Amino acid sequence: MSSSGMQLLGFFLSLAGLGATVAATFMVEWKQRSQGTTHYFYEGLWMSCSGNDITTCEIHESLLKLPAEVQATRAVMLLSIFLSTVALMVSTVGMKCTRFMDGRAESKSITVMIGGIMFMVSGLLTIVITSWYVKMIIQTFHESNHLQSSEFGKAVFISWAGGLLTMAGGAFLGCRRCSRPESSESISSNHLLSTTNPKSNYV
Repeated sequence: MSSSGMQLLGFFLSLAGLGATVAATFMVEWKQRSQGTTHYFYEGLWMSCSGNDITTCEIHESLLKLPAEVQATRAVMLLSIFLSTVALMVSTVGMKCTRFMDGRAESKSITVMIGGIMFMVSGLLTIVITSWYVKMIIQTFHESNHLQSSEFGKAVFISWAGGLLTMAGGAFLGCRRCSRPESSESISSNHLLSTTNPKSNYV
């Protein structure tokens, strides 16, 4: 696969990861528990919902009343989204398939590498904070001697998937081989050919 194709693959992987991260951040199924077989409770980063046939939701109005894991997860997920958004713009400028910074191949190479590194940091933040949130739920479950039946919901898995996709896309964008200017590649290949197949001019 050409370096331009790998950059496009990394870009779309990162874009899919960003979409999954945004979706997970605003989903309500971060924590779930049930009473009986019909009544259920969902708790998200921004609101909580409960009900059986009819679901009612309540927005978290007071930040100080929220558990520490919810406050921290909300802040880090928003930071991850912001970082990925900036990385998206930076990578677009530096990719070989765009016409930004034409004539400055080395600058484009550095720019797309910076975007890829930002994507990797963003994905890492998402994975770390989601794992910590899950750890806090499990810890609370054990500290209550299994009296609380809360468990993490599908938003956690979507968040993990978003972080992994973002990191994978950032790795493709940030690799040196993918972002190296084509001019240097052609020069090195021409130099290799000239050394392996020398021409002798004898009279």
